[in-house]
Amino acid sequence: MERSVVSIFIKAGLATALSIIASLAVVAGMGIGISGASLWLPILCPLVIAFPASAFTYWQQQRLQVLNDQLRAAHAALEQANAMLAEKARRDAMTGFLNREAFFAAVEATRRRTNRGALLLVDADHFKRINDNYGHLVGDDALIEIAAAISRATGETSIVGRIGGEEFAVFLSGTDLGEAERAAERIRAEVEAIGFMPSQGRTLRLTVSIGGTMCWPDARISELMRQADRQLYRAKNAGRNRVMFETERRLAA
Repeated sequence: MERSVVSIFIKAGLATALSIIASLAVVAGMGIGISGASLWLPILCPLVIAFPASAFTYWQQQRLQVLNDQLRAAHAALEQANAMLAEKARRDAMTGFLNREAFFAAVEATRRRTNRGALLLVDADHFKRINDNYGHLVGDDALIEIAAAISRATGETSIVGRIGGEEFAVFLSGTDLGEAERAAERIRAEVEAIGFMPSQGRTLRLTVSIGGTMCWPDARISELMRQADRQLYRAKNAGRNRVMFETERRLAA
């Protein structure tokens, strides 16, 4: 604040000095001898008029600058808040993964750049037993642990979403069949390695079944989901805690 006041006085003083010089030049140009009243008038008038007028003008400019800075800061804060709200609306509150709608939108956007990739559906095994035997709060903790395991097993380029109660989806962009199968197996193994303790002194084994499908250029996301879902049920029926893959370019029956 003190620096801004000093700045205003300096600028007003410079403007007043220029006004005095200009006034003296005008008087001298008129051939009037610069002495007595003819000397003080061109000095006093700028001091009385130019200095306060300049100081007020510079104060107004500075005040407008402060208001503009505050307005820009408010706009930036509002944009940041809107971006945070928009991102929050895209996320599942429990796991932090993309929600169902945001996941499908992200997959479609990625597939517009490249159609190479694979879709995985990851479903927690016997999850109803956890909720029934230990309660939904423990079930939520188990889901969080499974989500963390999926995060550890997938790379930064993977798109991960929670698309149902205990069902997750992973889109592996630009991958081939071998890489997709290895990624799915990493997820399965990472979940199986969780030492989940629903109660003191007791460890509960968590596992997931995974169904996957490779992508092809003309496939819609709904077709890929049906393919992966069929493989997921094959994995469930085969005993759970395993990976099944669909590689044929056809619709699930």
